[in-house]
Amino acid sequence: MQINGYLYDTHVHTSEGSACGQNTGAEMARAYQKAGYAGIVVTDHFFYGNTAADRSLPWKDWVEQFCKGYEHAKEEGDKIGLQIFFGWESGYHGTEFLIYGLNKEWLLEHPEIKDADVKEQYELVHAGGGIVSHAHPFREEDYIPEIRLFPDCVDAVEGINATHESPASTSHKNILYNEKAIAYAKEHGLPITAGSDQHTTRMIGGGMLFDRKLSDEKDFCRAVLAGEAKAYWNGSEFYG
Repeated sequence: MQINGYLYDTHVHTSEGSACGQNTGAEMARAYQKAGYAGIVVTDHFFYGNTAADRSLPWKDWVEQFCKGYEHAKEEGDKIGLQIFFGWESGYHGTEFLIYGLNKEWLLEHPEIKDADVKEQYELVHAGGGIVSHAHPFREEDYIPEIRLFPDCVDAVEGINATHESPASTSHKNILYNEKAIAYAKEHGLPITAGSDQHTTRMIGGGMLFDRKLSDEKDFCRAVLAGEAKAYWNGSEFYG
């Protein structure tokens, strides 16, 4: 596939940070570079999600372990020319949010984020200069007891999650989840993000296409809020 622009996957898991991840950060980086991406955001499952980091550790040690997937991806990405941005996917009893624009140092300095509720999370992330996107808000699975929406506590909505409709996806397959998410974002005037929700190096596609190369996590946040993406990829086709 020829990519006309800079393609970023905004929702990527690693085996070091996510218990459900099947490949290391370095392996994920190599797979994305080979697939033609400009960069990825590593969004491993956070403390009350399906994290791979030992929750019995003191906060500093937990953060160090949690960030290993990102750090290994970044180390490899720097070698092979793939941009690696840091983020995470927080979990509230099955309702999940993608956090962008912050870093490891911010986490170390803000242990209160661990037990923040949805509104407190939004306020803390904003105070740090980051943004919150509601991940796959209409997905239905056993681990999601109910659909809960928080339009006043997010900056964006994950309108396209490639696992829901990519031909290569083998899980969470239902295009209605994305259609409902896009309609929800439009109803509330929220920008959308698009990502793969990938847990392995078997590429299913997905991501956001930009005309320019993004500089860092903060720049990604600015681009999302400004609606800079020129297309969103569901793993099969690009939506303008």
